[in-house]
Amino acid sequence: MSERSERAVALFKAGASCSQAVVAAFADRIGMDEAAAMRMASGFGGGIGRMREVCGVVCGLTLLAGLKAGNPTPGDVTGKQAATDLVQKVAAEFRAAFGSIICRQLLGLEKPADGSTLPPKRPCSEFVAFGAELAEKMIFAA
Repeated sequence: MSERSERAVALFKAGASCSQAVVAAFADRIGMDEAAAMRMASGFGGGIGRMREVCGVVCGLTLLAGLKAGNPTPGDVTGKQAATDLVQKVAAEFRAAFGSIICRQLLGLEKPADGSTLPPKRPCSEFVAFGAELAEKMIFAA
């Protein structure tokens, strides 16, 4: 496991969401302090606001891809396409490794009938570690 992957897992185990852990582990690479990175990614954990939709790790990777390759102005079609291509490649790698990018499918859960959003466990360390490795390999390589 790489240093960044270890950092992401440590953040997750300390209580950061999956998305926060992945983004904050790369705060220095995106020109952000760790606290700002944590705030930016805070709503994406648990499949976006614990709704168990798109995995927070994939959301974090999407944020990183946009910050690395995205378009800084509305008319920058090249940057927009570069970010889109990168997000699709990263998501495909994640899906190939785990079979889905949907949080509830990854965890084998469906949202409880009572509407509760509290996760029964925090089994996502493997996803967080893999996400940090993907970010190193596919977003920040070079």
